[in-house]
Order: sequence, then C-alpha cells, then structure tokens
Amino acid sequence: MKLKRELLKSIYPIFLLLVFVFFGCTQKNKFNTANNSSEDSLASYLSMANDFNLSPEKRKQFNHKAFSIISNQPDDSLNKANLFKVANRYYNMDNWADFKKTVDIILEKSIISEDTISKTKAYTYLGDFYVSQAISDSAFMYFSKAEKMYLQRSDNYNLARTRLNKSILQFNEGDFLGSEIAVFNALRVMKGEKASDVIYISYNHLGLIHNELGNYDRAIEYNSKALASINDNTIPTVFQSKATSLNNMGYVYQNMNRHDKAITYFREGLKQENLKTDKPSLYAMLVDNFAYSKFKTGDDSGLPEQFYQSLELRESLQLTAGILVSKMRLSEYFASKKDSIKSLKYARESLVLAKQIKNYKSVLLALKQLSAIEPQNASNYTKQYIHINDSLQTAERKMGDKFTRIEYETDQIKDENTDLVAQNRNLVFLFTGLGVLVLFIFVIKTQKAKNRELLFKQQQQIANAEIYNLMISQQNTIETGRIEEKKRVARELHDGVLGRMFGVRMNLDGLNGFQDELAVNQRTNYLSELKNIEQDIREISHDLNREKSELINNFVAIVDGLFEEQKKTYKSKLISIVDSGIKWEVISNSVKINLYRILQESLQNINKYALASTIHIEFRKAEDHLILKMSDDGIGFNVKTAKKGIGLQNILFRTNECDGVVDIKSKKGEGTIIIVTLPIEYKK
Repeated sequence: MKLKRELLKSIYPIFLLLVFVFFGCTQKNKFNTANNSSEDSLASYLSMANDFNLSPEKRKQFNHKAFSIISNQPDDSLNKANLFKVANRYYNMDNWADFKKTVDIILEKSIISEDTISKTKAYTYLGDFYVSQAISDSAFMYFSKAEKMYLQRSDNYNLARTRLNKSILQFNEGDFLGSEIAVFNALRVMKGEKASDVIYISYNHLGLIHNELGNYDRAIEYNSKALASINDNTIPTVFQSKATSLNNMGYVYQNMNRHDKAITYFREGLKQENLKTDKPSLYAMLVDNFAYSKFKTGDDSGLPEQFYQSLELRESLQLTAGILVSKMRLSEYFASKKDSIKSLKYARESLVLAKQIKNYKSVLLALKQLSAIEPQNASNYTKQYIHINDSLQTAERKMGDKFTRIEYETDQIKDENTDLVAQNRNLVFLFTGLGVLVLFIFVIKTQKAKNRELLFKQQQQIANAEIYNLMISQQNTIETGRIEEKKRVARELHDGVLGRMFGVRMNLDGLNGFQDELAVNQRTNYLSELKNIEQDIREISHDLNREKSELINNFVAIVDGLFEEQKKTYKSKLISIVDSGIKWEVISNSVKINLYRILQESLQNINKYALASTIHIEFRKAEDHLILKMSDDGIGFNVKTAKKGIGLQNILFRTNECDGVVDIKSKKGEGTIIIVTLPIEYKK
C-alpha cells in the first residue's frame, strides 16, 4: 500500500501540472483568429494554421506562409503582434524549434525598438519553451525577468500568471514551500480584481501542493475553492476546468485511501461533455484513476481493459509520463493477480522509460516494484534505490538553491540597472554642468577676442588717420612750395625776361634805320641777348618739370625718409629697390597708407626679434599687382607653431583690407621672407 501511495504522490502531480501548463500556455489564441490583419491572405493562413481539424503538416505549412508574409512587413507593433500569433501556433503544434526561432526574432526586434511590452511577453514565451524542454533553471530565469518587468509596469494580471508559472516549476523540482509562496504572491497582486482564471489556477495548484505534502484536508479545501471559482463566461468550457478539478479532488481521496469517495469524483469528471475531444490527455488520466480506484476497492469490472484503454490513448498522444504511470499500475494490477510475467514486464518497461525521461522519482518507484516482484534481486535493486534517492535529494536541494540564486541574481541585475540609471543621470548632470561652464568660458573668451579686435580696429583707424594727416600735411607743404615757386617764376618772367625782351625790342626798333657797322654790331649784341633770354626761359621750364617729378614721387620720398631713419637708428644694413615703372600717382592713397604701415611694422619686428645683419626691401610691379618683398638674414622662427603677435596681425589685417595676400617663409636660423601682393587700386 505504501508503494502505491508513493507512486501516486510522485507521478500524478506531474500529469496534473501538465494540465495546468496546457491550460495556461497551450492552444493560445485558439479561438482568436487573425481577423485584425489587413491582408486577407495572412489572416487566412493564420486561421488555417490554428484549425485543429487539419493535419499537423498542413497547419505547419500555413504557419510558415504566414511567417514569410510577416517577415516582409515593416517592424511595428502590428508586426510583432502577428509574430506572436505565429509563435502561438507553433506552440500548439509542439514545433519547438520554429517556436524558439520566432520568439528570438520578436525579442531582438523588441530590444532594438525599445518595446518593453513585447520584450516582456517574449520572456514569458521563452520560459514556456524551456518548460517544454524540461530545462527548469532557464525557464525560471526568463519567468523571473518577465516578473520584474510586469512588476515595474504594474501589470498585475500578467504578473500573477508569471508567478504561477514559476510556482509550477518549483513544484516540479520538489520545492513545495517556494511553490506555495509563489502562488500566494500571485493571489496577493490580484486581490480585489476580477480574474477567475488566475484564481482557479492558484487554488488548483495549492490543492496539488498540499496533497503532495500530505495535508489532505487543506488540499480538499483548496480544490473545493477551485471548483467554486469556475466561471464559464471567463474560462471557456473547452479547457475542461471542471473535469480537471474533479480529477484533482478524486486524486486527493485516492491518496487518503478513500477510493469509494474518489470514484464518485472520477465518474463525475468523465461525464463532462466533449471531454475526450477537448482534453484527450485529461480523459486518459480520469479513466486510469477511475480504473485504479475500482481496482483498490476490489471491483474488477472493466479491468484491465480500462487500464489498457488509458495506456493506448496515452501512447497515441505520446504522453511519456502518462505511459509510465499506466505501466506502473498495470504492473501492480497483475502482481495482485499473481501474473508475475506481465507484472515484471510492465515494471521493467517502466524502469527503462523512467530512466529515458530522467524521471528519477519514477525510477525509485519502479525499483521498489521490481524488488517486490523479484525478491532474489532485491539487494541489487535496493542498492540502486539508495544511490538514486541520495542523488535525487541532493539535486532537489540544489535546484531549490538554484531557483533562489536566479531570483537573487535577477534582483541584483535590476538593482545594478537602477544604479546604472542613477549613475548615467549623474553623469548627464555632470557633463551638462561642464558643458555650460565650457560654453560660458568660450563666450567670455570670444567676447574678449571681439573686444580686442574692436580695439585693434580703433587703433588701426587712429594710425590711418595719423598717416593721412601726415600725408595731407606733406601735401600742404608741397602745395605751399608750389605756390611760392609759381610766384617766383611769375616774378622772373615779369621782372627779368619780359623787361629784357621789351628793352631789346625797343633798341632793335631804333636801329632799323641804320646800316653802318656800329648798327650791325649792336644788332648782333641784341640777338645774343635774345639767346640768353631763351636760355633763361628753358631753365625755368626745366625747374617746373623737376617740381612735377618731385610731386609725383612724393610717396617714394616718404619711404626713403623711413629708410634713412632706419639706417641712422639701427646697425643692420638696409638695401632697398623701388621699381621705376611703378606709377605712384595713379595708385590710391589707401593702398599707399597700408603699404607704408606694413613696411613700418616689418622693420619694427626685424629690429626687435630678428637680430638681422642685412635687410632687403623691394617694391616691384607685376601686371596689375604691386609686390612688396621684405627679407632678412636673422634668427627666423617656426611659422606653424609661432604665436601671431600684434605686429604680424597688423600686417595680415592691412593686407586683407587691400584684398591682398601675405606669404611668410621662415625657419629657425635661416631668416625670414615676407611677400605682400596687392592688387593695384587706381584713383577714381
């Protein structure tokens, strides 16, 4: 009897949990066809992929076609919603490879588009996938990630469903206390809200937990609450919730060895409409439980045919765990009938199958059964039993610790993300402050530079005004000299030349009547006087031409004055060349002023820094350009790294004012060459 109870306790919760997983995860959107799609072909493919009347291969083909259409659509919320529909259909087909591939695509798109809703849902789907693959730790990790995100979004319904998924995982791994806590956490967030499906699953699961712990009164209490919470308007009848709860209630009484009471619940469960069509796995379970309780009461009617009926249906559905239970019960049944051959056959098949699916609890039960059937090999079976039992207990403890660690690590990641957000926020504030400070400093420096530029321009204007005033003063001096020279020439002509010419004319008139030798000599003298007068007039004309030349070359004279001052003041040798072909009289005054100042600044820089022994300065004309070339044999400087002082800035500024260009060539120890090229701006 103890062996039978242990068999029921260790195996039947697995089947019941499979029912809950099926209720919570399978046939998703079974009654929700793709009527939201804007493309008729996509809607048609999705609908046919969810038509359970078609063969699995046909449904798979239609789902592949739907996936191909969706893959070519733009990435938006509708696209991800359609991909979830495709994933649901792969789930319903048990096509785990394509299900995982589709969910991975959704997750990748959700991360790129920062779609937290789809990302969270994808985590729950990945948890479902790893549940199907019996990889509990990975499933638990993804459910935990989804749980944290649902909690952040205050999505209580999905938060509760995710906590129930975690609870089922913990139950399967023997962590009953952790499983119960997870259920109560799910119920807590749904307090005051209408969610009969969550309430139903929670009470059903609590019934399983307390049944496993041997708290049968509490198990009956929770199963009764589950039955009372069933609402056909919220939970579709296709899920056969009532049949599930009736089976669970009968299972509790079966564990209590109250098989008569259990039979009433199993019989009532089998009466539910469309049970075999809607939930064939649940139907097989009820038939098996019903047969087993009848067997325990000594009622052999319909036995072992009902055991065989359940086994056959489970084999057709490929329910490995269910097949294992059927064979274990058949072994027990035939052992009671003294048919050791069949009993041994089913016990050995159960052992092999339990090892294949790595259900070590069932392995232990099979070993116990074999020890009872084959006493001669009992010691060997007992050794295996002890070894596996110790390993199983260690594994269960490790799994419980692993679940705790996964939750801790998930919380730690969350805390780290929160800290990272805070750090990022602080960094943003810091860099913003630094940016404002740098901008403030930049504005101050820019303003100072503008002020310096304005001051420089004012100084340039003052210097230009001084140069202009000097040139005006020089011009006034020249004009004054010219007037004096005109007066002198007028006096010379009036007092000297005209008087002498009048006297000669009067004397020649007086000699016209005489032809003697004296008269001839006098006329000869008067002709000589006329020649002298002619020479005086020529000299006056030459003086006037020389004055014009001096006036024309006045700028050259000013520059020569600058050169003479340089030679007197500094020791360096100055060599200057001025192209005689330059027509200074037609060049604008602004060009002359800037040229003079450029020349002055250059000589000042050479005198202060160059330590030159020889200076060459050349003015020359090249087509429509005037070129000033200044060179020295001083110490030179690095043009690229040298800081531009006010002298060089003045040269550049004045050259730019005349629309010219400056070419500066210099190297340390090799002197400096400055070439200024200005377009000739003619006077208007």
